[in-house]
Amino acid sequence: MTNPSLDDFEKAREVISQIAIETPIIRNSFLSDLTGQEIYLKCENLQRTGAYKVRGAMNRLSKLTEPERKRGVVAASAGNHAQGVALAAKRLGIKATIFMPIGASIPKHEATLNYGADVVLTGSIFDETLAAALRFTQESKAVFIPPFDDLDIITGQGTVAMEISEQYPEFENVIACVGGGGLIAGVASATKQIAQSQNREVKVFGVQAEMAAAYPESLKQGKPVEVKVRPTIADGIAVAKPGQIPFEIIKDNVDEIVTVTEDEIAQAMVMLLERAKQVVEPGGAVGVAALMAGKIKPTGPTVVTLSGGNIDPLLLQRVIRHGLAASDRYTNVSVMLPDRPGQLVRTAEAVADAGANVVEVLHTRHGNGLQISEVELNLSVETRNRAHRDSLIESLKKAGLNPSLHDD
Repeated sequence: MTNPSLDDFEKAREVISQIAIETPIIRNSFLSDLTGQEIYLKCENLQRTGAYKVRGAMNRLSKLTEPERKRGVVAASAGNHAQGVALAAKRLGIKATIFMPIGASIPKHEATLNYGADVVLTGSIFDETLAAALRFTQESKAVFIPPFDDLDIITGQGTVAMEISEQYPEFENVIACVGGGGLIAGVASATKQIAQSQNREVKVFGVQAEMAAAYPESLKQGKPVEVKVRPTIADGIAVAKPGQIPFEIIKDNVDEIVTVTEDEIAQAMVMLLERAKQVVEPGGAVGVAALMAGKIKPTGPTVVTLSGGNIDPLLLQRVIRHGLAASDRYTNVSVMLPDRPGQLVRTAEAVADAGANVVEVLHTRHGNGLQISEVELNLSVETRNRAHRDSLIESLKKAGLNPSLHDD
């Protein structure tokens, strides 16, 4: 197997221009100041369907023969790949059947339907969904479109790098998320070839969610290995085993792959909302998370790919709260009080003295371990940072109270 050539990427770019937009690249002052380097964001979260996946889907479907187009296409996906295949199939006049897990996000399910695909909800876990899609493929003789383990898919995703090289030719580093490996394989292959043609060096970094990190172990063993995927908010990149084709490209073209925690992802999403005004799904924010956590320390101008922006509003609400808590900007504190008048006022005054803002209060007489003459006051308080949180605790103690912090 060989890498796609620059000519392959150029041809793919021409094909996907029928459906995909050239997404903007914007400088981020917060990350630039934090790292001491020029940091730019490649906003694939603003792509049609809300993610880069439509690039690879369009390139792959454009290669189908006329008999294959008549048979239709099948895909299995919890979201972004589903929407990319559905839209590309609609543009090319091909019937698409998409299998999604029963618990798939309602917005992603509705979007896939709106792009004209037939959607089959089946399987409580993705492996069951995939198995059903493969059975249907055999029975219907339709063409199965894999999410990442396909050279045409990888070539389509690599057009992101072609745009970066024109929009910000000074870049010296690229950071991208890693799931099965389709995006970073395409980006790394194109980036390295562009740099070679210009007689310069460019580094490519990949980032995985700590709870679903198959690539570090696979690269260590020199072959794709399956790992246990634990629950993660970055479900879009939660892949248990790398694809064989992207793995071969990645091991030769990606300089380093690191992992980030759930807290680090949530904090990155909050920063992107506040400082960049970008709604980014958890898997799309891992590159920013790696920079903020100091797990990637680039030297020179750097571009971080925001791979997608498809996130359920209810999950976004929870992630924002979690991200604020992880940044010590949303503090949950419990105070045990004697059950007599004036204690709530006493507590509120201590919070006010610390300059903190109460967001929510729960006052209960029925908690486990409470004495008959006691009440428990649970406060959710808005704080600026860890120092402010500590001053809040100190203010409560000075008021004669015994506060205790607890997790969100």
